[in-house]
Amino acid sequence: MIEPDRTEWQVRCAFNAFCKRVLKNEAINIFNERKQRQAKEMTFSDLTPQEENQLYTLDKQYEGEEGQSFQVAGKKITPKLLAEAMRTLPKEKRITVLLYYFFQLSDVEIGQLLDIPRSTVQYRRTSSFERLKRFLEEHADEWDN
Repeated sequence: MIEPDRTEWQVRCAFNAFCKRVLKNEAINIFNERKQRQAKEMTFSDLTPQEENQLYTLDKQYEGEEGQSFQVAGKKITPKLLAEAMRTLPKEKRITVLLYYFFQLSDVEIGQLLDIPRSTVQYRRTSSFERLKRFLEEHADEWDN
């Protein structure tokens, strides 16, 4: 094995010391960043009940919905009732209805998007419509507050 000459050895030692110093400084930086972050953070168990209540909000979309409701065949239909009716549909039927009525996609476009035949889209849409109709007829009086 060939022995490195003295200058090469000194260069290696200097580079080795430099690398160790860089790693040590980076470890110090990470430690300081973590310490600063922990000083700003608080665990959920340390929160007061008032602070806990500030972490979430309740959707009050349906408050005062009397002006938003409409009458159909003597039944009062509210947005809350309609949303509940949509929730009763299976996921694949709900998606089909939303794409058709709210995004104005055709049965062919929905079929391509969902990778299903057009006839399946039409069946899901029409059967969903019947199911929504039955739900609204049965539950309109219960939601009329």
